[in-house]
Amino acid sequence: MAERIATNSTKRGPTPSELRSMLGANLRQLSQRAPSISALCRELGINRTQYNRYLAGESFPRPDVLHRICTYFNVDARILLEPVSDISGGNASIFNNPAISDFLGGATRPVGEEDFPSGFYRFARRSFLDENMFVRGLIYVFRNRQGTFLKGFEAKDAMRQQGLPTDPATREFRGAVIPQEDGIAALVSRHGSITSSFNYLARIPSFENNFWAGYVTRTVRENVAGRRVERLVYEYLGSRMKDVLPAARSSGFCLESDLLTYQRNLLKPGEPFV
Repeated sequence: MAERIATNSTKRGPTPSELRSMLGANLRQLSQRAPSISALCRELGINRTQYNRYLAGESFPRPDVLHRICTYFNVDARILLEPVSDISGGNASIFNNPAISDFLGGATRPVGEEDFPSGFYRFARRSFLDENMFVRGLIYVFRNRQGTFLKGFEAKDAMRQQGLPTDPATREFRGAVIPQEDGIAALVSRHGSITSSFNYLARIPSFENNFWAGYVTRTVRENVAGRRVERLVYEYLGSRMKDVLPAARSSGFCLESDLLTYQRNLLKPGEPFV
């Protein structure tokens, strides 16, 4: 049932059949966010056969199961009465717009902790403006509802280099993390900015399995005075203050020689960092 349930009379509410039909239609749309129905059922703790009956509008979940479903998808009980696209906070993501949901809707699927754990990361990349220098920094990855996000602060020297203020509010950046077939991607922007960067990272097999490597691109016009694409490396630090504090103190510009540890850990012998 694609349309909102309407009663013909104030004396009659929606029938059980109408409720099941609306729920099924909404669940079919919401379930597109999951990697698979089997994985979704495991996350929800619901029998696969029973969940298929919900999808088909043949059965209705118990109140506790309905609550579990609503919590997982960040919707409320209005999914029984209204199309999920009309429910504020439920399917508001631009990726779930009907025009592109079959193409980019997968970007709304949760990023698992096993794929990109919450906690602190140290990152390194070459400077966009000075090819002789590298930038090191610290970011924090966190979950909010079903989303995965990151936040951090631009280096003061990098802000000065661009003629921008160096106060914390201006330096702060945040980003949304989305799943990719063989890694993760993030769209990141500074506080109040209308420019952004695109990050792609894939986990690098290593002894501790705590490195991700990829690239970062910035959304600016091509300019001979700056570069738009650089290699990017993340090192997972977790929440151990003995690792996080030294990384925070070393944030900022550094020379390529200071990054030889990254080269030894991540790359084949003789392969350059960039």
